[in-house]
Amino acid sequence: MQNKHNPKFLFFALLALFFSVNLFSQKSVYAGIEIGRRAIKVSVIDVNNIRKADYKILSFWTERIPFADHITAKGELTQEDITRTSVIVTNQLQRIKAENKILEENIFVVAAPVFASARNLDVLKNKIAILTGKQLEVLDVNEEAKTLVKGAIPPVDFANAFLLDIGAQTTKGGYIDELKDGKLEFIPLELSFGTMTLTDAVEKTVVNKSQVNDMSTYQEKSFDYNVILRKKTKELFDANPPLAKKDKLYLSGGAVWAFSTLFYDENVNKDHYVALTLQDVIDYDAILKNNFNKFTNLAKTNKEAARVLSTYDQKYLISANNILVTCLESIPDYATKKIFFVKEGQVIWLISYIADRSKKINTNF
Repeated sequence: MQNKHNPKFLFFALLALFFSVNLFSQKSVYAGIEIGRRAIKVSVIDVNNIRKADYKILSFWTERIPFADHITAKGELTQEDITRTSVIVTNQLQRIKAENKILEENIFVVAAPVFASARNLDVLKNKIAILTGKQLEVLDVNEEAKTLVKGAIPPVDFANAFLLDIGAQTTKGGYIDELKDGKLEFIPLELSFGTMTLTDAVEKTVVNKSQVNDMSTYQEKSFDYNVILRKKTKELFDANPPLAKKDKLYLSGGAVWAFSTLFYDENVNKDHYVALTLQDVIDYDAILKNNFNKFTNLAKTNKEAARVLSTYDQKYLISANNILVTCLESIPDYATKKIFFVKEGQVIWLISYIADRSKKINTNF
C-alpha cells in the first residue's frame, strides 16, 4: 500500500496516464493533403462522432497551382509542378506531424481524377513516396460522386437524404438506395450543366458577338435558356423516383457557397451545415440580377464576399444560381424537404476517407 504514496510511483503513474490520454486523442485527429485540379489543400480535423459528421477543423491551408490547365495543354505535369508539389507535400506533412502528433495511418495524400490522365504521374508518385514514405492515391473519376456523398451527408442520414454538388463543369451527386436483402446501392446523379458550362452555352446563343459581354443581353438569353435547364433537371428527377421519399437534400459546390456567403453575410452559423430555403435563393437571385452593387459594396468590407467575387463574375453567379433555383424548384414534394448547404466543402473527401475506414459505418455501396 505504501508504494501508492511513493513519489516515484506517482510520477510514473501520472506519466503513463498522460501518454494513454495523449494516444487516445491522437486517434480522433485526421489529416489530408489533396492535390486538386487547381490547388493543393491541407486539412486537419478532430472527429468527435463520424456518424453524425461531428468534427472540428483544426487547420486548413491552400496554395493555388493550375495543375489541370498544364495537364490539358501538355498531357503531363510540368517539371516545376512535380518539384513544387513534392516540396509542399513534404513540408506540410512535417508540419502536420509536429503540430498535431498525429498517427501515421490517419494521414492521407490524394490527387484529383484529372491526374490520372498525366503521362508522367508515376514520376510524382515516386518522388512523394521517396521523400515522405506516403503513397499518393488518385481518386477514381467514377467514384467521385460516391466520395462526395460519403463525405457531405452525415452517415446517420445516408438512407434519408441525397446530395447535389454544383461544380464548374457538371452538377453531380447521388443517393443510397436500400435493397430488399438489406444491402445498399449507390445511385449517382448528374446534370450536364455546371457554372461554367451553362455560362458558355448561354453565350453561344448570343448572335451578335459584340453583345456577348453586355449584361442585359446575357440576362435575357440566360432567362430564355432556363427552358432547356428546367427540362434537363426534370428528366433527372423523373428518372430517380426514390428521391421523392428522401427527407433531406444536402448541397455543396461553388454555387451554394457563393449564395450562402453573399446573401447570409455574417449570419451564417458555425455549424457544418447551413439550413436554407427556396425563398432565400429566389430573393438572392433578384439582388444578383437587379442590384449587383449591393454585393460589390459588401466585398469592400467582407473578405469572404471579396473571395466570391474574385472567383466568379456576375455572369457566372447568375448561371450558378439558375442551376440552384431550378434544382430546388424541380424537387418532388419540395415543401416536405429540409435543405442544407455543406459549408465545409474543403474537407468532404477527407470525411469520406474516414467514414470508409470506420467500423461503425457501412460504406460498402
